[in-house]
Amino acid sequence: MNDEQIAYWNGLAGQRWTEQQDVLDRALAAYGRAILERAVVRPGEHVLDIGSGCGATSLALSDAVGLTGNVLGVDISARMLARARERAEGRPNLIFLEGDASSLEFSRKFELLFSRFGVMFFEDPVAAFGHLRNAAVRGGRLAFVCWRAYEDNPWASLPVDAVRHLVPDVTLPTGDSPGPYAFADSAKVQRILSSAGFGDIAIDRFDADVVLGEGELDDAVEFAVRGGPAARLLAAASPDVQARARDAVRRVLEPLRTATGFALPGSGWLVTART
Repeated sequence: MNDEQIAYWNGLAGQRWTEQQDVLDRALAAYGRAILERAVVRPGEHVLDIGSGCGATSLALSDAVGLTGNVLGVDISARMLARARERAEGRPNLIFLEGDASSLEFSRKFELLFSRFGVMFFEDPVAAFGHLRNAAVRGGRLAFVCWRAYEDNPWASLPVDAVRHLVPDVTLPTGDSPGPYAFADSAKVQRILSSAGFGDIAIDRFDADVVLGEGELDDAVEFAVRGGPAARLLAAASPDVQARARDAVRRVLEPLRTATGFALPGSGWLVTART
């Protein structure tokens, strides 16, 4: 059911996220730390990292569980997983598997189901979380972070609004369809998890800056048009439109420079639950 997402993340999106892995890790670092803290990872646990991407959170989870535990990172992007495996070399407690976590059959059960921005893309989220619940031990934990609404995330909305007039025929995913803002409504998240059989659900707002660049304006612009939501709008744009988009984003970001670079507000939900 997730064929569209599989195609997207194995195409240009996967390529760009892999090329910008270092930048993206820095951009999302505060959110990763926050949900790791909520997850309360324990030594010896078996953890499933859903939508593990290039491996940043899987590496952190590997450190937390130690050699007596293990981490399985699952992602649909072969390109991103190749980078993750490079980074995980020498870690016997960390392996990666290409596939759709909403339908994969796992050989063992997990104490923790974890994700940093990897669960908003399921075509049928109730079925997906129901399947994942069955992959957890009795009393197992779920912990993930997801984005709140588009308008609550200037790090994404400012660059996108700057280029939308250049690609008027392309639309962004809304909260009604799989995509980055599919879980913007906390009540919707509550209903999905309850319907999938989870309990003890807690959903808390978390705000933190997203670091677009640490110094050079061109670096911030490149991240905005290649790694952020504006990249989806510009994926099929001509070189001329791409150049005009960079100019437009540059004009928006330049006044926002700080002493440490370019960081714009972001907002997400920290979600925890139990099976």
